[in-house]
Amino acid sequence: MLSVFLPAFAPVVLMTSSGGGSGGIMGLLFPLLLIGLVFYFFIYKPQKDREQEHEEMVANLEQGDKVVTIGGIHGTIQRIDEDSVLAQVDSKGTKLRIDKQAIASSGEDDDE
Repeated sequence: MLSVFLPAFAPVVLMTSSGGGSGGIMGLLFPLLLIGLVFYFFIYKPQKDREQEHEEMVANLEQGDKVVTIGGIHGTIQRIDEDSVLAQVDSKGTKLRIDKQAIASSGEDDDE
């Protein structure tokens, strides 16, 4: 039974096992270069852009700005220190000290 299917696969085996020339150094470098470019444009560059936008947003924080932390806490900035902010989180006057790097976004709330 195996001898019936063996001739059908012979051309495939011969094509893949041909010992012709390798693609040279370009045959090896091209896929690596392509992977590097994809990595740079789809992963590295967008991440650096997001980091830069976040740094600019943190640098432009002002007293009275509404912020949301990465933990989901909403508050209004009362005081800004070197690497943290004091934010009022409810109408009763509860204040929390929040690290500047933990602020996810700033701006007006949509529901108020």
